[in-house]
Amino acid sequence: MSAVQLRDRLLDRSAWKGPGPEAWVGDLSPIAPADWSYDRAAHLLERAGFGGTPEDVARLARMTPREAVDSLVDYEAVPDDLPPFVHSGLWDPSLRDFPPSRPAATRRAETTGEAMGVKVKPAGPRRLQPVVDRFFYWLRATALETRRVGAWWANRMVATRRPLEEKMTLFWHGHFATGESKIRDYRKMLQQLELLRREATGNFGVLLEGVAKDPAMLVYLDAGQNVKGAPNENFAREVMELFTMGVGHYSEHDIREAARAFTGWIDDDLAFRVDAPRHDDGPKTFLGRTGPFDGVDILRIILEQKATADTIATKIYRFFAAEELEEGLSGRLGALLRDSGYEVKPLLRTLFLSRDFYGPRAFGTHIKSPVELVVTCYRQLGLASLPGVPDFHATCEELGQILLNPPTVAGWPQGRGWMTPGVLLSRGNFARDVLFPNLIEFVDPNYDPGDQIRQVNVKIRAGLDIGAATIEQAEGEGGMKAADAVAAAEDFNTRYASLVGWQEAVARVIPTPRDPPRLDLVAMVRGAGAATALDAVDALLARFLHRPIDARAREALAAYLTEQIGGDDLARAETYLEQPLRRVAHLVMSIPEYQLS
Repeated sequence: MSAVQLRDRLLDRSAWKGPGPEAWVGDLSPIAPADWSYDRAAHLLERAGFGGTPEDVARLARMTPREAVDSLVDYEAVPDDLPPFVHSGLWDPSLRDFPPSRPAATRRAETTGEAMGVKVKPAGPRRLQPVVDRFFYWLRATALETRRVGAWWANRMVATRRPLEEKMTLFWHGHFATGESKIRDYRKMLQQLELLRREATGNFGVLLEGVAKDPAMLVYLDAGQNVKGAPNENFAREVMELFTMGVGHYSEHDIREAARAFTGWIDDDLAFRVDAPRHDDGPKTFLGRTGPFDGVDILRIILEQKATADTIATKIYRFFAAEELEEGLSGRLGALLRDSGYEVKPLLRTLFLSRDFYGPRAFGTHIKSPVELVVTCYRQLGLASLPGVPDFHATCEELGQILLNPPTVAGWPQGRGWMTPGVLLSRGNFARDVLFPNLIEFVDPNYDPGDQIRQVNVKIRAGLDIGAATIEQAEGEGGMKAADAVAAAEDFNTRYASLVGWQEAVARVIPTPRDPPRLDLVAMVRGAGAATALDAVDALLARFLHRPIDARAREALAAYLTEQIGGDDLARAETYLEQPLRRVAHLVMSIPEYQLS
């Protein structure tokens, strides 16, 4: 497709084909080359990746459907030249057996004389204060470093030439959900993320076993409490209910027996280990089989169940194609996965080539998750990296999806679960912050300790001692004396430890670059051949949307731009065109259609 043809496609939507006919619903046969089009290539790129510029879409549109799909699915042929995560150097071996709570930390210090590499003071005020400071340091440090891991991953999504790799990694992160807020070790989260990426489109059985032995999952689902004679059922239940077969395909007895098989599976820092004395090697009866099963045996039996392939294939379909499935389609998808020996690629290839994927139930019906919304926006704008303003973590937190901290082991909701009137407004505000970054009022959220710590810091810097700065006081001399009495009896001060721990963590974490998006919308619309206000609107609509909007809305956008630039001639307005174009782009990115892919 030449530049002229691309321009014509962008400005004349009559050449677009849109969703296929109703007869395509549930049809897994391949779409024909004659049915291929620019907008269907755009649909593929958004679902199998995170979208792209018109030039990215045109590259796929020039291919046959099979060539386009293969270019995304067989991504190993494309070099991965993105940099690895750069650690801030926060962790040291003294943090290896990090206490599960502050009381556990102080109990350990009182019993042994030290905790987390910090000794108890032999005398003086607040003998345990350095230990508690250390505890709160790591809580803040690993949380901040996890934000950096999330931003590093988001940057991969924006910059990658292998978008399906990152899209599948995002899928598996929601499927095998674990969160740093419980694990409290960003290194485990990063290691799990690398596992999900490495096996993203490989064999589900290999991935399942890898996740079952992954230190992040072992900590998240309390493997350390699963011991012979007192099995903990958390992982055994979730591996069947959420990760494989789904509800209704196992009994409570099966959960108990599976839990016995997983006893003794623990994390050894960043490695997997079986603690033999705590493993129950006796006979178990699971899903009708009896034997001295261990965890690997349980996973093997689960994979032999028809329900497992059906459930996983259906969940993949719902993530990439549509929420609703034609009757019988789940079984056919499951058969594809099962017959391939749980290799994921053949299922993806069949799905992305199928007529069903371009049919009316799938085409333009997927509500973007917050991460998809943000990353797709940046890729559509042609950005080469993740901007530092607006802040990625804060944006996604407001929209309801924090990478590496899903709300529960069930992951995030999908579809309409992402959308409320308030969230729709926030999504429009995100578009505004991209196009009109608020650099004057921007405050790096990584440097925000919260109101409580901030108030303590203000009092300390005003000259108050620790007790007076951290204890709520009554007015008058009696209140001050009471505060002093309490402070003198303290072994440690939690509020002060929160301040000290936060300060130390922030000082050591590598700062996040805070560059705003570098955009040139004038070049974008002029490069698309736009000469009039309506041409410019069509170019923006084609960049951000792949289904037509109401004709009156389109005309209203053109009228608004005409008013903003004082006429209809883009060439005449080129020296002051950027800001009006950004205002129109903000309107386009705020309409309901932009929330769909």
